[in-house]
Amino acid sequence: MTSHKKLSTLSAGGLLVSLGIVYGDIGTSPLYTLKAIFNSAVSGGQIVDANLVLGSLSCIIWTLTLQTTLKYVIITLRADNKGEGGIFSLYSLVRKRSRWLVIPAVIGGCALLADGIITPSITVTSAIEGLQLKFPTVSVIPIVLAIITVLFVIQRFGTDLVGKLFGPVMFLWFGTLGVLGFLYVLQDLTILKALNPYYAYNLLVNNPMALLILGGVFLCTTGAEALYSDMGHCGRRNIRVSWIFVKATLIFNYLGQGVWAIHHGNYDTSLNPFFEIVPNDYLLFMVALATCAAVIASQAMITGSFTLIAEAVRLNLWPKVRINYPSDQKGQIYVPSINWILWAGCIGIVLIFRSSGAMEGAYGLAINLTFLATTILVAFYMKRKKIPMYAIVIFLCIYLLLELTFLVGNMAKFFHGGWVTVLIGFFLFTIMRSWYVARKIKNRFVKYVEIEDYYQIINELSGDESVPKYSSQLVYLTSANFKTEIESKIIYSIIQKKPKRADIYWLVHVDVVDEPYTRDYKVEFLIPGKLIRIDFKLGFRVEQRVNLLYRKVIEELVKNGEVDITSQYRSLNKHKIAGDFRFVLLEKHLSKFSKLNFYERTIMDYYFILKKLSLSEEQGFGLDSSYVDVEKVPLIFVTPDDIELNRLPV
Repeated sequence: MTSHKKLSTLSAGGLLVSLGIVYGDIGTSPLYTLKAIFNSAVSGGQIVDANLVLGSLSCIIWTLTLQTTLKYVIITLRADNKGEGGIFSLYSLVRKRSRWLVIPAVIGGCALLADGIITPSITVTSAIEGLQLKFPTVSVIPIVLAIITVLFVIQRFGTDLVGKLFGPVMFLWFGTLGVLGFLYVLQDLTILKALNPYYAYNLLVNNPMALLILGGVFLCTTGAEALYSDMGHCGRRNIRVSWIFVKATLIFNYLGQGVWAIHHGNYDTSLNPFFEIVPNDYLLFMVALATCAAVIASQAMITGSFTLIAEAVRLNLWPKVRINYPSDQKGQIYVPSINWILWAGCIGIVLIFRSSGAMEGAYGLAINLTFLATTILVAFYMKRKKIPMYAIVIFLCIYLLLELTFLVGNMAKFFHGGWVTVLIGFFLFTIMRSWYVARKIKNRFVKYVEIEDYYQIINELSGDESVPKYSSQLVYLTSANFKTEIESKIIYSIIQKKPKRADIYWLVHVDVVDEPYTRDYKVEFLIPGKLIRIDFKLGFRVEQRVNLLYRKVIEELVKNGEVDITSQYRSLNKHKIAGDFRFVLLEKHLSKFSKLNFYERTIMDYYFILKKLSLSEEQGFGLDSSYVDVEKVPLIFVTPDDIELNRLPV
């Protein structure tokens, strides 16, 4: 709690950190937004005149105001989960209200991951393309591929040291954006007409290519989701105050590009208005600064993807994958599998499209879906907070209309690269959806029994010296939510499959709660000294290292004299040596006799393929395989009652 209070405190340091972490994506939008709008217009046979420029700028300014400022900075930032933000944090706040809310949460999460592939590609490419103004023959693609590769290679070492430079670099970036734009605005103050929403309305109503232009306009707000996702790193107040500075510099830069476009007729699609307003003597400096900003924007998306996957794993929306902690900095994680998936995706995007202009069609569509998902989840959060229904309806009407309109505009680019986003997002969606549904199917076939019915036999088995001792301390992971229940498969494993005698039987249950950093536990002595249950309540951002958590609890119980784990072997007992521990994991497999329909069978087949590619159960729970036994059990038991046989007479 202390760290969250510290983060929420408004400070110069907090504002600088916000600039470095939060605004990389939205801050690099001026590199390609107006270029994308003007290219769309020119390709449709229009000329870049004052009406088009003023209309486009007005659309940009009011999109930043309605979408970024009002929706995210003012409204969505209120939906904090103990100081944390992001689409899965938001989902965890509302998931108990309706089961179907997992759909928008998964769609939004997959779209963010897809955006994590496209953002590095387009931002780095846009920045490096500025070199061609000085060196027309320079080959952009090899430089872009090298920068992206180095960026992903260094992830495994952590980015703590580099991260400290992000704030000052982004402060310089935004300051430069504002100054460059302001100098051009002074040359033609009539550009300030774009602040009037009438020009946006006029363009949308009277321009026949309004939808295509809207697809380009939407690029100005990509990255708005980061304002919410990174709330836990920066604090709400720091984000809100720093946004004032960021928005002002962005608008000045867009206006400056607009002045240049109005004063330079016969717009050429090979030009980029962003670099055209840079004095020639400072061009190389600006390319270098833009490249740094692009790398920072890419870094923010990469680390955001790592956090997203870690949350998805703990919410049972993604297969268990290896998660590393490269530094002591809180919240910094590294997910090797996702890192190289993102790298391969970025390399593929760059090699397929080969220019930032060609990538614009793929960009925007992914984040558009995330915006829609967030709108739905925020509406349910507002309902949970007992906001008046009329206010919720107004919120939904405004933002569903706005974002669906943008979606139509972005879908117009489907065959010009948008299909890549849809393909990537759909593939990721099949993984998340299948993993979630498969868990529901598995839970449907889990049979629970009253554990009290087995107290006597467990107690007697523990003292039966005719049965070879399996382990001094025998531990099972249980999914039973209530202490009165136990999976029948665990009872079968202890009593029937191979009778397992132990001094103490332990049942460990992990419950992922809606708060991000909860670390609570409780202990129930079902049979004093013989059968003990430990319930962990862990936040969705807490690493589930069951081995360490369990050992910590045992140490406390021993220290308090609540349990004795001394070995019962006479030769060891007299020396007060602790007994051995053994974990037994029950690994489910799908029998060919299982009674599932075609859809469920397909889901389960896909699930088991994903399971083979993911971490094993013992690795996923942080257990040492040297003291773990894995027993394979069928998902569905087939009994003799399910088989019909006819006995023939002799």
